[in-house]
Amino acid sequence: MAAYKRVLLKLSGEALMGDDAYGINRTVIESMVRDIAEVVRSGVEMAIVIGGGNIFRGVAGGAAGMDRATADYMGMLATLMNGLALQDAMKHAGLVARVQSALRVDQVAEPYIRPKALRYLEEGKVVIFAAGTGNPFFTTDTAAALRGSEIGAEIVLKATKVDGIYTADPKKDPSSTMYAKISFDEAIARNLQVMDATAFALCRDQRLPIKVFSIFKQGALMRVVRGEDEGTLVHL
Repeated sequence: MAAYKRVLLKLSGEALMGDDAYGINRTVIESMVRDIAEVVRSGVEMAIVIGGGNIFRGVAGGAAGMDRATADYMGMLATLMNGLALQDAMKHAGLVARVQSALRVDQVAEPYIRPKALRYLEEGKVVIFAAGTGNPFFTTDTAAALRGSEIGAEIVLKATKVDGIYTADPKKDPSSTMYAKISFDEAIARNLQVMDATAFALCRDQRLPIKVFSIFKQGALMRVVRGEDEGTLVHL
């Protein structure tokens, strides 16, 4: 039985690339959707905030020297592209998903409306929040903390390429060890790069825990929602 009734899954755009330089790897996204479907069909209500780094990376060279606000809006559009791709993959897997965008793009996605998002979750639909917070200078990590708080999620699941938070970069320092648990204050003080300080602070203030785990580890998502020993818990 799941330990959580409602969760917010934060997916980075880079996680959708697989081993590609940029863009969306269909095999990777289908694998992720299978794991998500297993969790949703177990009765867990799931919303997703998705990043756009994989799409934006393809135009990063042309963005050099660009105004920060303009670049951030381009990044928001990249998250919308990822959200639509994820919605399509879910449709093929038999899941019903709705994309809600913080930017108005009515031809392709609904605007973010909190009561509608809550109703969709109660109906067993997956809600994909795109375009971050709709504001430049705020990351999709902060959007995950914000949307998670707004929908009453019990935990933010930060899906990464590594299986938790380490004392140092495990690729550079093989002797580094993984934290089983770490407090918000310690994560901020140590300047851990898993999520930005604004997202950590918002989750701390809203008493919303974060679990950091690898989305590429088979069965990890289900183990996390069951409350099993998987990844790193960031807590008060």
